[in-house]
Order: sequence, then C-alpha cells, then structure tokens
Amino acid sequence: MGLFSLFTQELAMDLGTANTVLIHNDRIVVDEPSIVAIDQNTGKLIAVGELARQMHGKTHENIRTIRPLRDGVIADFNAAEQMIRGMIKKINTGSRLFKPSLRIVVCIPSGSTEVEIRAVRDSAEHAGGQDVYMIYEPMAAALGIGLDVEAPEGNMIVDIGGGTTEIAVIALGGIVCNKSVRIAGDVFTSDIQTYMRHQHNIKIGERTAEDIKINVGSALTELDNPPKDFTVRGPNLMTALPVEVPITYQEVAYSLDRSISKIESGILGVLEQTPPELYADIVSKGVYLAGGGALLRGLDKRLSEKINIPFHVVEDPLHAVARGTGIALKNIHNFSFLMR
Repeated sequence: MGLFSLFTQELAMDLGTANTVLIHNDRIVVDEPSIVAIDQNTGKLIAVGELARQMHGKTHENIRTIRPLRDGVIADFNAAEQMIRGMIKKINTGSRLFKPSLRIVVCIPSGSTEVEIRAVRDSAEHAGGQDVYMIYEPMAAALGIGLDVEAPEGNMIVDIGGGTTEIAVIALGGIVCNKSVRIAGDVFTSDIQTYMRHQHNIKIGERTAEDIKINVGSALTELDNPPKDFTVRGPNLMTALPVEVPITYQEVAYSLDRSISKIESGILGVLEQTPPELYADIVSKGVYLAGGGALLRGLDKRLSEKINIPFHVVEDPLHAVARGTGIALKNIHNFSFLMR
C-alpha cells in the first residue's frame, strides 16, 4: 500500500454549490466556500475558497469573484476547473520530484443530466484527475451517516445543500426513487434578501443574508429555545441613509415558509412513488436530514408534524456527504453504484 500511495494520490471531493470539501487519508483536509477570485485582465486565479469569499461583494472592476456552481451543477466551466485545481493545490504544498497520479471520487446531484455529469468529469480531469469516479449525493450521504446501503431495506435521505435538495429512497445499493429540488440554502438566502427589501426597505448583500440565516434562521415561528435577535445594518432603499434593524427568528421563518413548503411537497412526491414495503421501513426508521440546510432550527420538527414520519438530523450534517464520498473512495472496487 505504501508504494501504491507514492504513485497514486486518492481524493474524495464533495463539490458543493456553497462549500467544497476534500478528504485525503480519511481526514477532511479542505473545507472552504466554493468561490474563486479571478483577475479580469489576465484570467489568472487570485484567490480560492475563504480568501475569495472575503472579497465577494467588495471587489473593484479588475477582480471578479465567481461561484462556479449554481443549483448543484457547474455554471462556469473555466472557473470550476481553476477552483478544483486551487483546492487540490492546498493539499500538495510540499515539493515532490514527480507528481503522483490522482484518483478522485466526486459526488453529484441525483437529478444530474448526462451533460452535467460530463461537465463535472471534464473539470476534474482537466484539474489533474486520471481516475475519476462519480457517486450520487444521497448515496454518499447514506454512507456518511453509517447506513448499510446494500441491505434489502429502505432508507430515505433528504440532503439540503446550497443549490439543491436531494430527496432519495435507497435500497440494495441503488436509488429506488428520487427527486432533485432546486430549492436549498441559496434560495433561502435570496428569500431573506427579498424579505428585508420589501419589509424593512433595507438592501443587504448575500453574505449578510447568510449571517441572518445562520444566527436567526428558523423553520418554525415557535421555538423552545429561541435565538437572540440579530441586528442588521445597511442602506435604506429610499433615502440611502444607514439604518439598523433587529431581526427576529419569527420573521426569518415567515420569509422561508414558501420555500420550505416546496421541499415538503418534494418529499411527499418521493414518498408517493415509494414501493409499499420500503415505505413501511421508512415509517419505522424515520427520514434522515443531511446537508447545511438541516441545521435550520425547527426544520426536523416542522417536517415530522407535516408528514407524520419522524425526521432525524444526522450527526455533523454539513460533512455527511463528504464523509460518505471518503468511504466510497476507500471501497472503490466493492461498490457497484460508483460510476466510472
């Protein structure tokens, strides 16, 4: 194995709309925002990940910050390739006499078209990957949670990421029925921006909306231990004068209500297609919530009440997909559901 690892470097990559996570030797080595800063004149990469996020919304005309992924798929091919290359460089800091060949497992949304899958594969190959494998996100999430995906019983996963919400029923190492809803963290963020504009006449950027979501984000208007109000500063839309507005979690719950309802109908849609035997398994075991969106306060309770099936937020939901991709990488030859 020692000699093999000299010549081959293995990486598991959760290429997310909001964050990209890389796992190497069973450890998370990179966990940074999926964003790059590029010099407009030369097209050169200036910064990647957290550094680029700090520049986002604060650049001048010579610097452009790009989020290469939208709705879980690559929207800017060149930027995606530069980002993957930049993230991989963060691991390979030491100088080597020769470059080891790179084997990568990348996870993709379950609703990806052939063209979208091809785009991810090409980006990974152009960034230096010799052996590129794909795994669907719900399958990776199930592995990361620690479920036995090859057992003859049904498990339901709802993975709320940045760009898509992946809803899938898994049994016998395959996805029985699934739905990819293009409503997730990014839509929640823009819902909050719209609400602030209409309700408080205040203009806020993406980062501020993200901060509101993290600090006072909620799916319910009644919480057992509510968070403190969050103060937002920004320009008044009418006068352009600075204003300060305290935001409550009830307001955020109200602004996100419509989007969460769409996720609920997506879950119900998948449950309708589920074969009765698997449906019985899901009702007895409950549904697993993964992804950053699972951290929204009261979401599990709201879904449990609405759908009458228990919903469980998994441990460390942000990294469940990445951990599962790492497990798939270690057992690359045993899993038939990995796509070459």
